[in-house]
Amino acid sequence: MFKEMHNLFQWAWLIPFLPFLSFLIIAFITKRSKGLSSTISILAILTSLGLAIGIGIGVISSGTEVVENPVMSTVNWLSIGGLKIDFGTLIDPISAMMLFVVTLVASMVQIYSLGYMHGDKGFSRYYAYQSLFAASMLGLVLATNLLQLFVFWELVGLCSYLLIGYYYFKVSAREAAKKAFITTRVGDVGLLLGILFLYKQFGTLDFYGAGSLSAQMATNFQDFALIGSVSYLTIMAILVFIGPIGKSGQFPLHVWLPDAMEGPTPVSALIHAATMVVAGVYLVARMYFLFDHASPVALQFIAGLGAFTAIFAATIAIAQDDIKRILAYSTLSQLGYMMFALGVGALTASMFHLMTHAFFKALMFLGAGSVIHALHEKQNIWDMGGLYKKMPITTVTFAIGVLAISGVPPFAGFFSKDEILAAALNNGHPVIYAVGLFTAFLTAFYMSRLFFVAFMGDAKPENHPHESPKSMTIPLMILAFFSVVGGWAALPEHNFAYFVHYGEFEHEAMNWGLAGISVIAGLLGIGLAYTVYMKKAIKADDVVARFPGVYKILKNKYYIDEIYQWLITMVMDGFVAKVLYWFDLYIIDGIINGIALTVRGAASGLRRTSTGQLQTYALVFFFAVVVFYLVFAVGEGQLSALNPLAMLGGVK
Repeated sequence: MFKEMHNLFQWAWLIPFLPFLSFLIIAFITKRSKGLSSTISILAILTSLGLAIGIGIGVISSGTEVVENPVMSTVNWLSIGGLKIDFGTLIDPISAMMLFVVTLVASMVQIYSLGYMHGDKGFSRYYAYQSLFAASMLGLVLATNLLQLFVFWELVGLCSYLLIGYYYFKVSAREAAKKAFITTRVGDVGLLLGILFLYKQFGTLDFYGAGSLSAQMATNFQDFALIGSVSYLTIMAILVFIGPIGKSGQFPLHVWLPDAMEGPTPVSALIHAATMVVAGVYLVARMYFLFDHASPVALQFIAGLGAFTAIFAATIAIAQDDIKRILAYSTLSQLGYMMFALGVGALTASMFHLMTHAFFKALMFLGAGSVIHALHEKQNIWDMGGLYKKMPITTVTFAIGVLAISGVPPFAGFFSKDEILAAALNNGHPVIYAVGLFTAFLTAFYMSRLFFVAFMGDAKPENHPHESPKSMTIPLMILAFFSVVGGWAALPEHNFAYFVHYGEFEHEAMNWGLAGISVIAGLLGIGLAYTVYMKKAIKADDVVARFPGVYKILKNKYYIDEIYQWLITMVMDGFVAKVLYWFDLYIIDGIINGIALTVRGAASGLRRTSTGQLQTYALVFFFAVVVFYLVFAVGEGQLSALNPLAMLGGVK
């Protein structure tokens, strides 16, 4: 059985290749035919989904074979001197899970887009970008080494730029695309430095195999202190992590993600659920051996930053009114959850939450798109209301997404979020556990606020909502199904941790006491939102009036964008630009002009000696002889010969 599955693994390269091929066909052949372009793109990603399912079944049926011995197929890509880089595919439980998640969400997004993007002038261009985006993320997942991963990492960034700026005729879309591209490049500089340091130290960039990074770190690498107690390996680990800080929207490089809402809503679903933002989490998981072998500082840094990002974004979300921005900040918060799970040593829980989050976040973004489509581009939740009467499928499926992200059993988010919180407490991180628990309460509150106001609130007579077409509602129902059953993979009979784990597998029974606490936190958040926005027993306006300063800070996202703008204006334009101007004017120009003036002065002096008078030439000749003699005397150490008394023969 495993032999047949192993043969299937050899065809894994087709999973990213088919969407890439569809991109080329659409871009160069079928771009004038909307129907043909969308058909080719959807068929390609559905075929990739079928292959991903087959590979997933193969990994599960192999038992511990693929878990202990990842299957790699490589060809030589680059050989320059001692540098040898392969290009290939890596199949293990993490990559198999990611292949399924990416292809499933991408398939649902592309089918959904048939209805959402219908009539758009750039329809073929949109599907070409979608195909390239999916191919880039799938190539990243299958990478066997850091350089190959980095190539696809940059392609993912390029695709996000193209899709966020899809409506290029809108200034806001162009600015958002540039903001995303530049902000993530900051993180990529750190990642590239980390890659260079790793290659310099180990002479390879391969993840697994003989002589690979993981093999060398596990056997003969002797770490050493570089700065105080911070080791060389820790510095490399933190440099590598700077890339995921940008890609996965961790503070302070989070500012691009909310503005990414300027792209079409299905694009937001793909970016937030299964591609760009989870690429950073995947990289940390893939390179976990690096962080594990570094000093505890590296993982502590990841845990601390992830926990801060989780609560930071959650507090902002409670004061937002734009349906897509609320979902965007919830994504930032959930990414913080995944990161601090990795930081506390819970790789399994982090990957599990990545999977379940992909299902319910894609569901809610596509649900938001259904609402926006029905209300003719309205995005403010206070302009909505009463949607449950006219949009029953969208309402029910969105409610499933809200319950899942709120951690209510038996929905998927309950299992994955509970595992993260339990791991934080069991591994000796009570503060991070408390932050995560409070974040769970806030998440349930602001997501329920969105649902009660937009779907269950008073209907607006000026609105004429209608249910979306089947091309949009069928993907919602499929994602809702996985948002319910996706968490069941954690049950003992389907033990997710058996396949996706780091180090030796240890079965841990579910702590129902801790699970109960997290459920109570979620229910309290839902109950508070119901009390404020449905029963109106507590008036939100009264709370805002009582704490206007706090509300203003949260509404304006802690003024982080304004602070960055001030820094750019005052520091870059005000200080750095002036220093560079002074340096250019007085140093660069000064040197150039100084040389010119010196040459000009020397030429002017020489010109004055050309008088045509013999006595002037004789005087110049005399002084030249004296100077030559002095130089010669100094060089020979004969300065005593210049003593006037010696010249006169001394004193008698």
